[in-house]
Amino acid sequence: MRPATTDPLERVRAALERDDGATDLASLAAIAGLSPTHLQRAFRRRYGVSPAEYARARRFGQLRTALRDGAAVTDAVYEAGFGSGSRVYEESDRRLGMTPASYRAGGAGASIRYTTTHTPLGQLLVATTAKGICSVTLGEDDAALEARLAAEFPLAERERVDAGREEWLDAVIARVASDLGWSNGEAPAMPPLDVAATAFQWRVWDALTRIPRGETLSYGELASILGVPGAARAIGRACGSNRLALLVPCHRIIREDGSLGGWRWGVDIKQQLLATERAMKATQA
Repeated sequence: MRPATTDPLERVRAALERDDGATDLASLAAIAGLSPTHLQRAFRRRYGVSPAEYARARRFGQLRTALRDGAAVTDAVYEAGFGSGSRVYEESDRRLGMTPASYRAGGAGASIRYTTTHTPLGQLLVATTAKGICSVTLGEDDAALEARLAAEFPLAERERVDAGREEWLDAVIARVASDLGWSNGEAPAMPPLDVAATAFQWRVWDALTRIPRGETLSYGELASILGVPGAARAIGRACGSNRLALLVPCHRIIREDGSLGGWRWGVDIKQQLLATERAMKATQA
């Protein structure tokens, strides 16, 4: 493989990763030795986003980290490279799930309703805000699942509700049960989602939902399908950031050598889940 410095697109990505690096398309095109139009197309082909979207996602990542570390909102906004605080607030609902001040405060002011249920894979927690489903996680017991939810938004108002008392939560549980053959009922319509993600992460998650049940793809294969053959590692990071277990089937992604690889909810559960889906596919053949 050629050194990264000889690759024009890697030179552009490296510039975008530097705090003092160029971000305007003309400067980036000069770094790459390409025309702005050619750079825009080539960068999106490889990384799944435009240079501007890449830079914006990086800045929001820095903002998220700074806010969680307790930095003042104004300081965090400008240290992350945003020239205008108003731009951050315009996009914060989509990228942070709430305003920067609320996110820094551990979700203060946010209201989250959740429930848990037992499944053949372990305990399942489903949580929702007023906007949509924000978390679907698997774990050994309710205590672990509730602790994980509290760690993400420690100051959010969290209310546990019993089954049958929250339409969106019940719909997700019924859909999961139907999709995995635990119930004979029809899968209900999917509720709206309220999960912060970059444009590239949404592209990956959408592609994951299109992998047929009982089948798998490698990171590289999915990258090729998305038209970004050099982005296998980015695909892996997008899978690792998925907070919607089972709804976004990142368990259907495996390593290039055919081994299962990791899964944030446990490799044993991943193996059981894939076996269940293969068995369902065989009975439907």
